[in-house]
Amino acid sequence: MNEFSLIRDYFSSPNYVRKDVIIGVGDDAAITMVPPGQYLVTTTDTLLEGVHFLADATPQAIAHKAIAVNLSDLAAMGAEPSWISLSLSLPNADEKWILAFSDELKKLTEYFSIQLIGGDTVKGPLAVTITAQGFVPPESVLTRSGAQAGDWLFVTGTLGDASAGLAVLQGKIEAASSQYAEDLTTRHYFPTPRILAGTTLRRIATSCIDVSDGLLQDLGHIIKASEVGALVHLDKLPISEALGKSISNLEQALEFACTGGDDYELLFTVPEEQRVSMESAMASYNLPCTCIGQITGAQGKIDLRLNEQPFSFANIEEKGYLHF
Repeated sequence: MNEFSLIRDYFSSPNYVRKDVIIGVGDDAAITMVPPGQYLVTTTDTLLEGVHFLADATPQAIAHKAIAVNLSDLAAMGAEPSWISLSLSLPNADEKWILAFSDELKKLTEYFSIQLIGGDTVKGPLAVTITAQGFVPPESVLTRSGAQAGDWLFVTGTLGDASAGLAVLQGKIEAASSQYAEDLTTRHYFPTPRILAGTTLRRIATSCIDVSDGLLQDLGHIIKASEVGALVHLDKLPISEALGKSISNLEQALEFACTGGDDYELLFTVPEEQRVSMESAMASYNLPCTCIGQITGAQGKIDLRLNEQPFSFANIEEKGYLHF
């Protein structure tokens, strides 16, 4: 199988076709049409074997995560996803692997109403790069830089499950039951991009970021960009039953929640006058979110509290995942 037959057989016939794609896969470049009155939002993420996924990860899990992490970035900007491009580096043309990968890719493009419009394939170490694009009204863009002192700090979903799932897979911890092990590893392999939450928060949230590198590290990006500080109540962190039951040591469970990363939940700030309407809107869509603290005027400082008492982690040097 050569590059051209691989593209033709597995990636040239997308399940989902959008009307705003004029030319998609198969030409030198794609041609698309941006709707009037919309900004185009673009993000790119690369996943490497042994860095972002384990060597024995299934092609379905790799495809899912590659798309999910990019759509999560769009969600954090309040954007609705539209198109993706794929660059795929493969050590060999394993047709069974490619079929499973492309089938999952097609399922996800249909589920999220996005279209694969182009990309590239090369021979090399296993790596997947996705470029995702989406639309957002100019007056509704979410950024990291709008948080104000007094805003409430919220996060969607639960924290720490994905990193705990990786620890289970690596044999570093043992889940309390086979069901909890499945729950945690599923969160690691198959994160949920919070697209609907992102679009719901437009015109409500003052700042937003997705939790990819760990709660504390990503919160640090918000307070730096917004020139504020933050108070975090660790006892308010949303920790799942699977994580809470599997990690008996409270500080270790909080470490997973605060620094583990790979959760791809949304961390956002809301002013007091918008809090009730935000909570009502999120509840109407059955989108779980939890208030975990508040923005302060102590620029650059994250104040951790546990049961109202000052707290610091004894065993962590970094606040989250570092790429270098």
